[in-house]
Amino acid sequence: MSKSQSSVLATLEKAGGFLSAQQIFQSIRKQGKSTGLATVYRTLQKAASENIVDVLRKDDGEALYRLCDTGHHHHLLCTNCGKTVEIEASAVEKWANSVAKSNGFKKVTHVVELFGLCQKC
Repeated sequence: MSKSQSSVLATLEKAGGFLSAQQIFQSIRKQGKSTGLATVYRTLQKAASENIVDVLRKDDGEALYRLCDTGHHHHLLCTNCGKTVEIEASAVEKWANSVAKSNGFKKVTHVVELFGLCQKC
């Protein structure tokens, strides 16, 4: 793993929450480290494909990233303050598997992201 890739993952680890690629890039640059925005995006794409990071898409399409070490799960995200809660959604899992099976599909994946306002907001 390159120094730039390590910096991306270290920035996510330190943040503890979701960040955009641009926020990660700016944070690394503020630390005086050299990296390119394209490297940040490549690192995040690879980490997402290896299930190292969670990816959420905001309403405007921007992707947000967070380190993740739990298996498949879903999120509830506050649209005001960004608070994120991992949620268990067994009903969604059953429904997705049922729909896939009834249509002859295998190895189906899905993403469930719920957005709203948390209790504080």
